Amino acid sequence: MLASVLPALVASAFSLGVRACGDDHSHAHDTDASLIRRAFPSVPLPAPTRPLVWGDVNIIHTTDSHGWLLGHQKTSWPEPNYSGDFGDFASFVTHMKELALEKDVDLLLVDSGDLHDGTGLSDGFPPGGVDGHESNKFIAQLPYDLLAIGNHELYVYANTLDMHQNFAPKFPGRYLSSNVNITLNGTDGQPVSVPVGSRYAKFKTRKGRKVTSLGVLFDFTGNSANTTVQKVEDMVKESWFAEAIQEEPDFFLLAGHMPVSLKDHWPTVFNAVRAVHPTTPILILGGHTHIRDCQQYDNRSIALESGRYMETVGWLSADLDEKHHKKNISFTRRYLDPNRVTYEYHTGRRNNTFDTAHGQEITKGLNQLFDNFDLSFLYGTAPQDYTLNRNPYPSNGSLLSLFAEQATPVALAINNSRASVPKYIISNSGALRFDLYKGAFTKNDQLTSSPFVDAYSYIPNVTLSVAQDLFNELNKQGETRRALEAYDAALYERGEVGMRYKAWLEEMDARHGIALRDASNLTLGYVTKDNCPGVGDDIAHAPLPFFSTPAFIASLPPNVSASTPIDLVYVNFFQPQLLQVLNSVQSVRQYAATDTTVYTPLLTNEVLGLFAQAAWNS
Repeated sequence: MLASVLPALVASAFSLGVRACGDDHSHAHDTDASLIRRAFPSVPLPAPTRPLVWGDVNIIHTTDSHGWLLGHQKTSWPEPNYSGDFGDFASFVTHMKELALEKDVDLLLVDSGDLHDGTGLSDGFPPGGVDGHESNKFIAQLPYDLLAIGNHELYVYANTLDMHQNFAPKFPGRYLSSNVNITLNGTDGQPVSVPVGSRYAKFKTRKGRKVTSLGVLFDFTGNSANTTVQKVEDMVKESWFAEAIQEEPDFFLLAGHMPVSLKDHWPTVFNAVRAVHPTTPILILGGHTHIRDCQQYDNRSIALESGRYMETVGWLSADLDEKHHKKNISFTRRYLDPNRVTYEYHTGRRNNTFDTAHGQEITKGLNQLFDNFDLSFLYGTAPQDYTLNRNPYPSNGSLLSLFAEQATPVALAINNSRASVPKYIISNSGALRFDLYKGAFTKNDQLTSSPFVDAYSYIPNVTLSVAQDLFNELNKQGETRRALEAYDAALYERGEVGMRYKAWLEEMDARHGIALRDASNLTLGYVTKDNCPGVGDDIAHAPLPFFSTPAFIASLPPNVSASTPIDLVYVNFFQPQLLQVLNSVQSVRQYAATDTTVYTPLLTNEVLGLFAQAAWNS
């Protein structure tokens, strides 16, 4: 069924102007300070066409939020679909809790990890701060019944310690890290390894149902020193695990930062529980791969994964039988677009009755944090959208083309004594994380689109032909490695999810692409095909166009002959691979790390901002 548009539910956009602030740069300001960056939809949004199905037990699920607490504020599609901020979400939860009381059913709120690394609210802290420390305070204000740790809580020890000391205590016994420990100094001065949160939880719902919960992380190997991640297959053999699941609850609620796909590790946990309790209902909330997905491992279980970046709020309901008979359990799931139209439809509220005082306070606090971190610092105004996968590379609409062919050469030439020497610059496409949209390009946008802090090195006197051969061979290796399952597994264990997310988008486009996009009354968004019955998406969309991209991107070659010596400039993140390939495509000399030199003090995460200041202020 095609989604309908209900303009009456849509608030008008608040136009942003730019004015001086009494310092040496400009900021974007709302005309009404009390509504600054308020997440009202900026364009008419399609509304849901069918109510949610409620059961005995219902769950609202978030995962992989990565700091996207002020919603997606750009006007280009599909961003308006996800324009609700965390204050709106808090109001939604409050109203849904009220509906649960009216229906006399249980409603639980669950998160599956990765609160860090994504936007300026989490990453834009001043020197001396800790990633996510301030933004997580707003997450802690919601009545989560269960939360699980993610891999992005583990890359930096200070972040893990902050979660252990400051975040987990906000949810006593309910922030779970079943197979994740942190090493601390014990009272005797000796190191001691303890769970970051709790191993498991046992509690009763409002309706008195007994619940046993775990919070499991996939077999992650990219964690920082003084943290440990136990393999899932080893965790289920632990004595504490056997003790935790020995008593039969009314249902198991398993949250964890693992995909729900059958090829991942949830079946390991599921099978260990099933060996003891063959018919007890099992509800699983997964995450990590940033996709919408649903699986049923048997007829008395369901496993749900609810996307990324607050682009999806998951809904799950179950009608449980009283004595765990062997009949099938009736489950439903829904993937909600997080915006005020969605929230108002499912709560039966309107603009003048939807906002709660608590929700408004959260929005106000997030906006204040936005200002505290100076995230509205304006670099320039982007003339159009630039995307990672919706436009082919190379092309005018490709963010990879913009970064490699325009932004990097301009930025790296600033205050550089070698700027006049012909150069060829190679970057990894993974240096870019999110699309760059038309309009104001701010500090927050820079942190969102290009967050990674990598340096530039160079090797002088490499001929242009060798540099181009090197680039081509790097991409050949990239394609070969992408095809190897073992390489995919190795990247996955270190936390890489881009390949799986992109494969999902590619399949979506191949399945429905041109035909659905030709239906002009459908907006761009996710079109989900999972393994659970019925239609999962709350609103019908046309899928995003998808074009595959190379592992490496390069600047346009300088206007010199193929035999001319140039500066080979590159992101040193992949230096070992670059040197290996460089030595394979030429035999004049063997290059080593000692032959490389820092090209500029500039880092990759500064490139787009400097380019915008130079090119987007005319």
